[in-house]
Amino acid sequence: MATAHPIDVHVGRRLRQRRRLLGLTQEKLAQAVDIRFQQIQKYESGSNRISASRLWSLAKALDVSISYFFEGVNGAEPQLDFDLRAEAGFAEAPAEGLLDEKETMDLVRYYYRLEEEPRRRLLDLARALSEV
Repeated sequence: MATAHPIDVHVGRRLRQRRRLLGLTQEKLAQAVDIRFQQIQKYESGSNRISASRLWSLAKALDVSISYFFEGVNGAEPQLDFDLRAEAGFAEAPAEGLLDEKETMDLVRYYYRLEEEPRRRLLDLARALSEV
């Protein structure tokens, strides 16, 4: 079996991240683009390439531009796990695939549902707890 191309893996990860951020199941997304959920699984793993027309349908269903799926690709090779260290102040890299975790995406989704003031207070709380 051939190894998935890094671009296909990257696009699949972006698909999974956006789907989870919106709180959609693979089944719901598959229904929206009139395919089976198993195909969504294959797209998300990078084992199946996404055609241009299907990518357009997925982008429309997920309310993003097609370029969204390629964000983070630098030059010829994609950057599969971007480096959050400098921005977040980590001394070491966060866990690989951090944004692939359902719990992480749930946290982000619920965080952005909050009004500005509770969001700021929650961020302050997380910052204080991380210093313990």
